Amino acid sequence: MVDGIGWLATAAFASSYLFKEPTALRRVQAFAALLWVAYGTIIHAPPVVVANLVVAAAALYSSLRRTPAPVPSTAGDDSSAPQALVPPA
Repeated sequence: MVDGIGWLATAAFASSYLFKEPTALRRVQAFAALLWVAYGTIIHAPPVVVANLVVAAAALYSSLRRTPAPVPSTAGDDSSAPQALVPPA
């Protein structure tokens, strides 16, 4: 049973990379990290528990964080376009 939790956590974490949407990837990683916390608690491994609490918190925070709205395009404004280097005449 205990090993099963560890293997499930491994499978969940590895499968998170199959998700294309970053939010889904992070939420699956958070779920996997919580499985690792359970596993670490059962086997009395504080480093496993603490490391995965940090991972779960970071993954959840980054999945819930609002992303800023895109900056509107300034069509026709070439001020940020690369300029050709022309030697002085």
